[in-house]
Amino acid sequence: MKLHEKEMRAVYAETLNELIEENSNVVCVEADLSKASGTNPEVINKHPENFINCGVAEANMVSVSAGLAKEGKIPFCATFSCFASRRVYDQVTISCAYANNNVKIIGTAPGITQGPNGGTHMCFQDLAIMRTMPNLHVYSPCDVYELKSMMHYMAHDEQPTYMQLVRPALKPIFNDSYEFNPNKAVKISEGSDVTLISTGYMTQFTPQVVEELAAEGINVELLHYPSIKPFDAETLIKSAQKTDAVVVVENQNIIGGLGGAVCEVLSEHCPTRVKRLGVPDKFGEVATEQYLFDKHGFGPEQVKEACRLMVNG
Repeated sequence: MKLHEKEMRAVYAETLNELIEENSNVVCVEADLSKASGTNPEVINKHPENFINCGVAEANMVSVSAGLAKEGKIPFCATFSCFASRRVYDQVTISCAYANNNVKIIGTAPGITQGPNGGTHMCFQDLAIMRTMPNLHVYSPCDVYELKSMMHYMAHDEQPTYMQLVRPALKPIFNDSYEFNPNKAVKISEGSDVTLISTGYMTQFTPQVVEELAAEGINVELLHYPSIKPFDAETLIKSAQKTDAVVVVENQNIIGGLGGAVCEVLSEHCPTRVKRLGVPDKFGEVATEQYLFDKHGFGPEQVKEACRLMVNG
């Protein structure tokens, strides 16, 4: 099986095993959701001595991880994104960010990918609240190749970090030559009419949008941002100066996340028309992804229409 045919969580677990084999200080920490994150049985079977289950106690998991980091370990602690951000925000603030402890927090099943679990488990705010935290880096990989490279970077970078992890398989955007750099956005396509910006889960849909708009004569510059913090302002500004029109799409509330970062940079350095697509300040619900795309207007068809309006409207 090719790497990009595997589920993201399977590659997360496989990569953790690789990292443990490279450095025995790497530790997998869970809060009783190891099957959901893919580390059970993959990591448990291969490296049981590097696996810690804290039980249904996410705040304690983060505190335990901070203690491990203080003693020189490199903990990757995972749980649903709603628990990894909202529920443990004080522990992340004091024990990880304020203390500058080298904890890697993994928020699984972000945004609408929580489908069957509904509004209580759909976290549309994690990018927003985590990127406001001093000392904390915030990442969102778009495919298995970026995930793998990102995790290797995280394991070698002494930096408290929050990373979103979509669990199922995603369309490949990159290949095994890809190297993650948190300080640079990735320009997937060159264009002059409109800048389309995405991150994480939504990036799998954007190349097709670019291709279909090209057939209509609309030339889209596509930027993928694997890192929400640090944020590559230079690439954004250069693209906005060229196109004078920006569309942002993310698997988040449109307030405060990637769209917020884009608007903050452009308002200060290059005032530009921006259309933000995502969840419009609403809670989630039990529904299919297509239903939520249609209801909230940020699926591929809505992205295409937003780009058309920015160019022609």
